[in-house]
Amino acid sequence: MQTMPPDVEAAFQAFPTEVRHRLIDIRTMISGIAAGDARIGALTETLKWGEPAYLTEATGSGSTIRLGSPRNRPDRAAIYFICRTTLVDTFRERFGRMFEYETNRAVLLPVTGDIDRVPLEIMLSMALTYHLR
Repeated sequence: MQTMPPDVEAAFQAFPTEVRHRLIDIRTMISGIAAGDARIGALTETLKWGEPAYLTEATGSGSTIRLGSPRNRPDRAAIYFICRTTLVDTFRERFGRMFEYETNRAVLLPVTGDIDRVPLEIMLSMALTYHLR
């Protein structure tokens, strides 16, 4: 992914340090997944509801991914998905208790410690290719 747009960088800087580090790690994962799958194409990095968001505007292959922090959970980083998709329900069925979920709209991650990257990469890839199924 190219250099972060200034407004997106400002949004990342507004997060508490530990949340910011976790979310930047997820941003890197999203970028790597997109770069490794030609069907996804170039990502658009922008703000949605004041939070960093990743869109597949060039190809229309996927569903928007938004990064944030739940207001009532400062110890968590959130990966938000469009609630009208089946993504979070599919993640819950496939990965169960490996992750924490917020209704049908988000996967919550601890801001410190290790996370299981392979299932997370699968989730992100599923979102970025959602419309190809």
